[in-house]
Amino acid sequence: MADFVPQPFGRLVSRMFRELELKDAIFDLPRRSFFAGDPKKDFSVRFHGMTASSPLGPAAGPHTQLAQNIMLAWLGGARIFELKTVQIMDRLKIPRPCIDMRNVGYNVEWSQELRTEESLDEYVKASMLVDLLKASGKIPLAPGFEHSVFDLSVGYDLKGVKSEKVRTFIAGMKDSSAVVARLRAELSEGLRATAFQTKISGSVTLSTFHGCPPDEIEAIADFMMTELGLDCIIKLNPTLLGPRDLRALFNDALGYGDITVPEEAFAKDATWEQACGFVERLSAKAKSLGRGFGVKFSNTLVVENKEGFLPAAEKTMYLSGAPLHALAMTLVGRFRERFGETVPVSFSAGVDKFNFPDAVSLGLVPVTVCSDLLAPGGYGRLKGYSEELGCRMDAVGAATIPQFIAKSRGGSVLANTKLYVAEATKDPRYAKAKNSALPKKIGTHLVLFDCVTCDKCVPVCPNDANFTYVLPRGAVPVVKLRLDGGAWTSRAEGALRFDKKHQLANFADFCNECGNCDVFCPEDGGPYIVKPRFFGSGAFWAENKERDGFFIEGAAVHGRFSGKEYSLVVRGGEAEYAGPGFRLTYRPEDPAGTARGTAEGEVDLTYALIMDMLRQALLAPDAVSYVTG
Repeated sequence: MADFVPQPFGRLVSRMFRELELKDAIFDLPRRSFFAGDPKKDFSVRFHGMTASSPLGPAAGPHTQLAQNIMLAWLGGARIFELKTVQIMDRLKIPRPCIDMRNVGYNVEWSQELRTEESLDEYVKASMLVDLLKASGKIPLAPGFEHSVFDLSVGYDLKGVKSEKVRTFIAGMKDSSAVVARLRAELSEGLRATAFQTKISGSVTLSTFHGCPPDEIEAIADFMMTELGLDCIIKLNPTLLGPRDLRALFNDALGYGDITVPEEAFAKDATWEQACGFVERLSAKAKSLGRGFGVKFSNTLVVENKEGFLPAAEKTMYLSGAPLHALAMTLVGRFRERFGETVPVSFSAGVDKFNFPDAVSLGLVPVTVCSDLLAPGGYGRLKGYSEELGCRMDAVGAATIPQFIAKSRGGSVLANTKLYVAEATKDPRYAKAKNSALPKKIGTHLVLFDCVTCDKCVPVCPNDANFTYVLPRGAVPVVKLRLDGGAWTSRAEGALRFDKKHQLANFADFCNECGNCDVFCPEDGGPYIVKPRFFGSGAFWAENKERDGFFIEGAAVHGRFSGKEYSLVVRGGEAEYAGPGFRLTYRPEDPAGTARGTAEGEVDLTYALIMDMLRQALLAPDAVSYVTG
């Protein structure tokens, strides 16, 4: 399995400000995709007694795991961040690919892929990046749009959340002073005086195993509020609808008859009445403790893995996207009928820019998104959410979220909920007929250089692992050398051509090989597999002997092609090139006339040419990447 290697904080900060200056972008997101608020509107909401400048946020998942992910969502206008679920088992082997977003949305990924202490560092880094950018004034914000909330997610059972590992993580999120002090030391002197938040989070959304007993769910939430002093939200499962109603809506009304929800998914999960029971008791407990308590709709839906895309060894997978929206909204409607407005509700299920304002009009806080951000455009899609909400507010003459609720549909949270749920369950855009098309493929296969250059692979990566770089257009002759009778001879054989405006590459440290870029690439092969893969350190490059790729270290480049290792050092006008069976030095402008060294046979300089061109491209004065800063 591909492992994440988080970037040092100082390098992230340098990259952020350098890229903004040189490219008018941050972490490959152009300024035109930033959303910094609307001076004529107040999108703010209250969440556990705190002010967030918008109800919009990324859901706990691939967009809230690494520091740059969270920063990218913030730049897009998100202000409530459901951080990726942390649990005691932080050395999982997750099957690859783990995400299938060809139409509906499935995954077999279920918690953090970092060590617990690394997750703490990444969340603190993200908060500090936000503080640094706000303090710089380089992204002017509309008045009131500066307030963000980080919400923890932990799981998956009582034993795990009571463990020393998870408790230490939570304590670090409640008081991050030590981590902030350590990371502050990585900053340049001019930035070290920045004021940083040291309480990163005081709330948690509880994620439990599918099939977690209801009494254990209640015990975990009680522990979070009573022992750890956290405001708490419980994420509930769509199986609360029960097998009859869920299948009637999902399989019959929406038309997903080919997708099977296994019977054991219902047998193991809490029932509706059991869930209502622990919600009543926990609400009372929260009130007595002065803590916030709420529920979230919804978790993903367990279905049988029959699509043939995700690893066959996984017998079940987790469904998200459009159909989940109708299922989860049905549960919101039932919950509001039972509890009214007494229990806060957060929402994440098939959210996109068109239904985001609808969810906001129901008083749902936060409204978070995952699947839609995995589609082409990635984090750049977020700006449209806020713009669409603004248009809908203008249409009813609202300047604040409470006004928008009061002027939408039925004029109140409960009336709006009843009307919208009835609409959503009948809306054809959540049905199978509207969610069956596959991304178009053109029948060609990716190669190392040049492609259709659609650049879809860059934003669809939630970790910003794919990036562009520039090589000079044209053809470069391929030269081969041979030591013959004590003298070096050369011959030309073909040429390397570079015809596109730029090239695509992959940063291995941030790539978990989820497969999402392959889904949307028009060509076959997978950008994360075929395109040049760069490692952030020599140690990481050396550890991954089964993966081709490159490590650049100043004048030196280490390369691995088809499992064979090569090295190139260019200095003083000479190239020192070594590989299997040869080691030689030559001047690039006259290889045969200047070569010296040893070789067991003919030496093909193609790989040397490739490595040198990559080195020059990524070290160019105006180049920006994680490879070189």
